Amino acid sequence: MQLSVIILNYNVRYFLEQCVLSVQEAIATLDAEIIVVDNNSADNSCLMIQEKFPSVKLIQNKENFGFPKGNNIGVAEAKGKYICILNPDTIVAEDTFAKILAFAEEKNDLGIIGCKLIDGTGNFLPESKRGIPTPWVAFTKVLGLYKIFPKLKNFNQYYAQHIDENENGKVEILVGAFMFMKRELYLDLKGFDENCFMYADDIDLSYRALLKQKSNYYFHETTVLHYKGESTIKDEKYMKRFQEAMNFFYKKHFKKSLFFSAFIQIGIWFFAFAKMFQGKPKRKLSPEKYIFYSSNSILSEKLPAILKNKVEFLDFKKEKMVNSCHVFKGKKVEIILDNQYVSFKKCIKIIETLKDKNVTFKIFPKKTNFIIGSNSRNDRGQIVKIE
Repeated sequence: MQLSVIILNYNVRYFLEQCVLSVQEAIATLDAEIIVVDNNSADNSCLMIQEKFPSVKLIQNKENFGFPKGNNIGVAEAKGKYICILNPDTIVAEDTFAKILAFAEEKNDLGIIGCKLIDGTGNFLPESKRGIPTPWVAFTKVLGLYKIFPKLKNFNQYYAQHIDENENGKVEILVGAFMFMKRELYLDLKGFDENCFMYADDIDLSYRALLKQKSNYYFHETTVLHYKGESTIKDEKYMKRFQEAMNFFYKKHFKKSLFFSAFIQIGIWFFAFAKMFQGKPKRKLSPEKYIFYSSNSILSEKLPAILKNKVEFLDFKKEKMVNSCHVFKGKKVEIILDNQYVSFKKCIKIIETLKDKNVTFKIFPKKTNFIIGSNSRNDRGQIVKIE
């Protein structure tokens, strides 16, 4: 078997359904399997998988084991030469895995591959590629020096800014939302360290791959949508766990001193506080109108009542979407993409191309009864049921 895709889920039933739909499309021509590990969700995620995706291997944990152990459980059941650790709040393109498999087969020193990630508004997620968070690198991040001096090597290492977001290259640290590697390497590394509940696990795994003399890569030639706000709510618990995670990484991999410990503790507190502050939801403004791209005339008649707003129906078969949608930029518009007629790859491309602070995006996944999306990377997404 070529590939095993491991999706660890916890209470994101609708995002999980969309994710699995996209993965199914992406492995259609491959010898591959999907393994969903559920960490004791209470939102009928498991029932949904059983009813809608009977071919998916479902592992139901009786408690929330956290990110490292949950993924380790999934990989233990995997049969693929390669594995992909994938967040449930993601959408992959139809050719994502085919492209990355081809890239991986060319490498002799392969560690972990990450790809270009964007959020639900189309903005690039800089954590797609990162450097090792040494004390100096952490210092440049905490004080925002990487923003002030993005071209200077001494200041731009946290987000690996020596590599452009549209350029392939070697990086040190990749994000756990999408990590692609040989299963043999994952097992050799003994997987994620289960002593770390979350947040430092992907840093630690990436770093241990480097210690094995492997090369980690950022691969820009496929874009994956990561809603991100579904992964965690940035509150007091988030700050505490983030502090614990960074302390875990430094204690495990670096020699300590009193100065080092004091500096890191202060830096972690300020960094986590900033992250939590950024994550506070902003007041949401309703769109002036909705643009629904589809060839489903029946649904277009239902949407105005459901959304309680004007809906402009545009037949995707007759419209060139990217060319026509640019006229909406600058207006408070929500674009709804019908996945029955617009591929996941095309949805991702449209969201990335048309990103604008006043334009939001939702997807109507095929074979579902809901519209889904996110207007911010810092808080929960939105789901509208279509009855």
